[in-house]
Amino acid sequence: MHSSLAQLRPLLPVVCALLLWVSELYMQPAHAQLPEAADTCLACHDHPQLNAVLHGPHAVLSDPRNRFAEDGCASCHGASEAHMRRPPRGEPRAAADVRFARGEGGGAGDAVCLDCHRGSAMHWTGSAHADAGLACVDCHQLHTLDDPMLSADTEVEHCASCHRKEHAEFMKVSAHPLDMGRMQCSDCHAPHGSATPGALTRSTLNETCHECHAEMRGPFLWEHPPAAEDCMSCHTPHGSSHTALLKQRTPFLCQQCHLAQFHPSTALSGTGLSGSSLPSGSTSLMGQDCLNCHQQVHGSNHPSGVGATR
Repeated sequence: MHSSLAQLRPLLPVVCALLLWVSELYMQPAHAQLPEAADTCLACHDHPQLNAVLHGPHAVLSDPRNRFAEDGCASCHGASEAHMRRPPRGEPRAAADVRFARGEGGGAGDAVCLDCHRGSAMHWTGSAHADAGLACVDCHQLHTLDDPMLSADTEVEHCASCHRKEHAEFMKVSAHPLDMGRMQCSDCHAPHGSATPGALTRSTLNETCHECHAEMRGPFLWEHPPAAEDCMSCHTPHGSSHTALLKQRTPFLCQQCHLAQFHPSTALSGTGLSGSSLPSGSTSLMGQDCLNCHQQVHGSNHPSGVGATR
């Protein structure tokens, strides 16, 4: 071991020199290799909080889709000639040609974003967020290295700042595990809009659910029509006070459709049970009630599973 280290010792000066050269290369000012068009802006806006954009995807000089290499800051903010001229004494400086301001949805700032991001926001016009007057910068941060909206660790927090009712539902007994960090809002919803109600990521509600719950997809030999048509016939999407995100506890949920088929489906009460002289109760509804027998509620492939019992 010692002999190996002794053999490497002559290489240490070379390694140190190489590390020093790399550190100088990456620690030089962010705008050292930027296009000339950005120098004028950086004369005033040379601030770490603003310069973070120079290290992000909007300033990748080698990306042919990016106009920053040619136009610098003007590729997004416009030429802004009036802004760059020194204003008369006592007068404010003119604003940039294109401003990215919160609450100004549909403005020039959004048009600049959509000019490049048209493919990922093809359903933006007419979407719920667009109709609410939101601008891109209401959700996204541009002058930063990592956009919090694009991070799995912070996405839910940002969505919850507006969607408080939905976020509260995730605090219920049964809920999708967003607060545990195992899911994000964008796993089910397309924030820039989609062709489906609720801005879902798939073409139907059931297809969206089956992305994770594939075992419920079917096709089954014996279908349960509500499960095949719409998962929300029985389930709530965000959270519920009942198990398995059910809209209502069983047997009351089942009895909305199954009133008295094959056997009496009287709801469990204090009567008709063991030791009671009143025959109105049903012992088949004890414990998990209907699910004691009808366990395959989404469908069954068993030859004798017509009643979803196996």
